[in-house]
Amino acid sequence: MHLSPLLTDLYELTMLAGYFEEGMADTQAVFDLYFRTNPFAGGYAVFAGLEPALDCLEHLHFSTEELDYLHSLGLFTPRFLDFLRNFRFQGSVVAPPEGTVVFANDPLLTVSGSLAEVQLVETVLLNLINFQTLVATKAARICHAAAGAEVIEFGLRRAQGPDGGLSASRAACVGGAKGTSNVLAGMAFGLPVRGTHAHSWVQSFPDELAAFRAYAAAFPDSSVLLVDTYDTLGSGVPNAIVVARELRAQGHSLRAIRLDSGDLAYLSREARHLLNAAGFPEVRILASNELDEQVIGSIRDEGGRVDIYGVGTKLATAAGIGGGALGGVYKLVAIDGRPKMKITSDMAKATLPGNKRLLRAIGPDGNYVQDVICLEDDTIAAGDTVFDPVNPLQWIRLSGNVRLVDLRQTVMADGRRLLAPEPLERMAERCRHQLALLPRGCRRFVNPHRYKVSISAGLKEMRGALIQAEHAGRRCA
Repeated sequence: MHLSPLLTDLYELTMLAGYFEEGMADTQAVFDLYFRTNPFAGGYAVFAGLEPALDCLEHLHFSTEELDYLHSLGLFTPRFLDFLRNFRFQGSVVAPPEGTVVFANDPLLTVSGSLAEVQLVETVLLNLINFQTLVATKAARICHAAAGAEVIEFGLRRAQGPDGGLSASRAACVGGAKGTSNVLAGMAFGLPVRGTHAHSWVQSFPDELAAFRAYAAAFPDSSVLLVDTYDTLGSGVPNAIVVARELRAQGHSLRAIRLDSGDLAYLSREARHLLNAAGFPEVRILASNELDEQVIGSIRDEGGRVDIYGVGTKLATAAGIGGGALGGVYKLVAIDGRPKMKITSDMAKATLPGNKRLLRAIGPDGNYVQDVICLEDDTIAAGDTVFDPVNPLQWIRLSGNVRLVDLRQTVMADGRRLLAPEPLERMAERCRHQLALLPRGCRRFVNPHRYKVSISAGLKEMRGALIQAEHAGRRCA
């Protein structure tokens, strides 16, 4: 994704100019990207957006046109603009693979390099990771509610602009969607594209049966007929059955019918009965119309017979309680080899200093127990005591039979990616597999189980020492 370096907040450039004038641009620094609260008031998130982020970093440079625009603002010196002319990201990135299940306070990206380069990329990294992680999480929740039925992303027309539509299609498939209606996303990301026809198709013909016949003639092996333009059970499904018989006689088959209004649980039950009675149990039922995880859950609870859910607005826009934005942040944790932290009266917003590892404790049965954030050179093992990052007085002892696995690896060094891009199907499989290993209740929509994310004793001590030193400095001043 060749994004302009001007896709940033102005203060990134003014800070960069200030560092340059102070002779600090080449000072080595480390930033962590993470979020503080699980989205949708849920029990987890699904990490997404890494591949577009790495692609952006690898190709980041200022064009002559972009430098001319910055010159026109009257804010920057010619010397600084010359510095930008040769700017390239040459830092390193540590991250988990996309599709990894993550939690509040887990460091997702750790970005290291010169202060100039790691500061400049803050906004674009947050833009890419925040939105795609949010949509991937929403998709995972919807797929969980669908309980094995297919989920297709239908949200382009309601997405936040063209790029929002593309990013949403990609992230939805990381979270488990099986395809998209977005043809450009299909080409760009190799996604299966799916679709039906609109009510306007039916209305354009003399009657519903003529419309269905014409569509089936054009697409004899891939027709999905929209049956609710006039009367779903009175004409729509019966006319679809007539066309299904005609297709079968010609050696073809009707793929599915689509319900887009009304009581989807009731209508899908009745439609299934009609299709089965007519000898078409293989014809699938697709439902759409303002669906999300709660609506899909209620359809299933009421005995609905939906095989495919086409989810649009609420998936592409990540709507819902605790949705809309992930709230990820990008914080300085080390500079010139020294750990740094933001100290605040709100411990939930205090940062975790230093270079760190993100470990996952896994039980003998393979299930996930909890995450532990530790310093890069910490030695941590089963049986050790770990602490709550917000309330250090709360602690637990890791079980003696867990194994600790590092969730992250270096994915970029010297500004170049170290790993080939993964297929989205592999990311989606990783997501599905990891969600199945969470503690019971983490996937619950209401009052989910709180998965523990702890810090090591070494990280707790470092943070305490920095807080104490800051307070001592204030008293001396």
